[in-house]
Amino acid sequence: MALLSPLALTQTLPFLPLAQGDIDYQTERRDEPGLIPGLFNDPSTTVILVRDGLVAVPRGQGVLAARESASMRLASLPGSYAAEALAGAPEAVAMFLGGYPGRRNAHVVAIDLTRVPMGAPSVVPDAHGIGADAAFGNAAQPNSANGRVPLFARTAERFDWVDLRGFVPHASAREAGQATTAVALSLWHATQRHCPTCGAPVQTAMAGWAHRCTNPQDGHRLLFPRVEPAVIVAVVDSQDRLLLQHNRAWNDPTLYSVSAGFVEAGENLEHACRRETKEEVGIDLGEVRYLGSQPWPFPASLMVAFKAYALNTDIRTDGQETVDARWVSRDEYTAELVRGSMSAPNRTAIARYMIEEWYGRAL
Repeated sequence: MALLSPLALTQTLPFLPLAQGDIDYQTERRDEPGLIPGLFNDPSTTVILVRDGLVAVPRGQGVLAARESASMRLASLPGSYAAEALAGAPEAVAMFLGGYPGRRNAHVVAIDLTRVPMGAPSVVPDAHGIGADAAFGNAAQPNSANGRVPLFARTAERFDWVDLRGFVPHASAREAGQATTAVALSLWHATQRHCPTCGAPVQTAMAGWAHRCTNPQDGHRLLFPRVEPAVIVAVVDSQDRLLLQHNRAWNDPTLYSVSAGFVEAGENLEHACRRETKEEVGIDLGEVRYLGSQPWPFPASLMVAFKAYALNTDIRTDGQETVDARWVSRDEYTAELVRGSMSAPNRTAIARYMIEEWYGRAL
């Protein structure tokens, strides 16, 4: 009688926090002339803000990121204010995230403020007498009779700014998806300022989804965000114990997670799983099964999750990246969590849901 494989009942992960987006990217509209200005004039458009990998939330909500149970939402601006502020901030980048055609034809635009000086005392024209800062109430005072402090320069103090790890566990699925895409694009715009082929400066193109090289000798090539695939592997043995390991780079000495690493050139995902596990803990893998994937924009990864069966159990850590690794049963893992000698990955990490799939319940 054949023994049941430890992976026989493995199923793909039903929920991953950074893979909740249901927006229609509407890619065919990205090179549409006047797209962003037209969307700003549409009252159904939501405008959100992102800066340095952080998203803006209403003032006072930032403290909720550290709580177990709380609700957070993205801060938003009226399109008319965003349009006026954008006209006075050439460093800002508007990014068309997409829309929800079945829901009042609503659209979402994110504005990246990473390169916009915060709190700058510069003056922008206010021809109508009502500047963008009117959105913030009477606290905004003009610098002169003809100008006001730009709205974008005041966002650092007018909103709270949180990272995805703090925001997503407390957000709706829809806004979690919007924030993840906005942060991924924002970090790319912040880091790629020149053409990687010829070194010429680049200009934003395709409604924030591309750069165009400014060098005519280089053909004004279009450049798109780079995504770096990484594998992450939950390894089990013949006793259905899970292999957990601690990385030297982690600040929390109690944090134990599963094996992970970047895919190398010319390598498929399964080979990357086997190579990384062998390098880090000296374990050979047999069967490998896909669990799921989610973006991990810190700054540009895509985490692809697998569960694998160990052909041997003799752990040999590399001592450089991985400094400790242990096989644990479910009872042993429970005891470690209760004692506080082990802690689980945070609620945005795919590793947490991989461990829960093995554990059989939420952590």
